[in-house]
Amino acid sequence: LALIDQLLSATEAPVQVGGGVRSEQDVADLLAAGASRVVIGSTAVKSPDLVASWMEKYGPERIVLALDVNIDEQGNRHIAVAGWQENSGISIEALIERFLPAGLRHVLCTDISRDGTLAGTNVELYRDLCARYPSVGFQASGGIGGLADIEALKGTGVKGIILGRALLEGKFDVAEAIHCWGDGRAA
Repeated sequence: LALIDQLLSATEAPVQVGGGVRSEQDVADLLAAGASRVVIGSTAVKSPDLVASWMEKYGPERIVLALDVNIDEQGNRHIAVAGWQENSGISIEALIERFLPAGLRHVLCTDISRDGTLAGTNVELYRDLCARYPSVGFQASGGIGGLADIEALKGTGVKGIILGRALLEGKFDVAEAIHCWGDGRAA
């Protein structure tokens, strides 16, 4: 937490922070440190009532659900938890619908099969989710390997893009990604 506090105080950029958020104290501490949003993964799946209460207390604008999906051969989109080690048996659609009454505003959705591959993102997944749930701002994650992959997400309704391996491997830089996205929303 001390390192996160130090990093957040060194930038004026809005930053969302996640990883290991299990308690309300974790949420409160990260927001107090200056996080604009707190990212919650497995806890949202395992304790949805608890996370919904955090949305009500701190505001849905401050909470991002990190939903990592495995898509089976029938097209079912099940959420994986515990670092992708467990299939929750819950579909992304069912969990989103569970949180809509709490005011859900942000979902960071990772297609596990694409993550780290640099092989392109699942444009159809994001197009479908954005059309089904227009009140939710989706952040696309998994597979971005070049600027063309960012370009491919335009028009899907996605509100943000998560960049990882492509940046680390120098496929493009942050300025190029923001320019490609066109409005500074690349995250």
